[in-house]
Amino acid sequence: MLVLTRKANESIQIGDDIEVKILAIEGEQIKLGINAPKNVDIHRKEVYLAIQEENNVAAQDASLDALTKLTLQLETKQNDKE
Repeated sequence: MLVLTRKANESIQIGDDIEVKILAIEGEQIKLGINAPKNVDIHRKEVYLAIQEENNVAAQDASLDALTKLTLQLETKQNDKE
């Protein structure tokens, strides 16, 4: 992990397209401003983790649905043969 020290109104550049600027320091909180292309998703870490968890649950549910449909199709084909 790269660790940098910045003061208010200073920034760091990530690649060519992303700038992170320290807008204010108030006690234990720091206000950040982030300039990035619209195609770059920016989330607080806890929000990002919640999105990932929801995506994992949705993927598992979708897989279960697909497996259920496939089972029904196979049962139907088996019954048609009999």
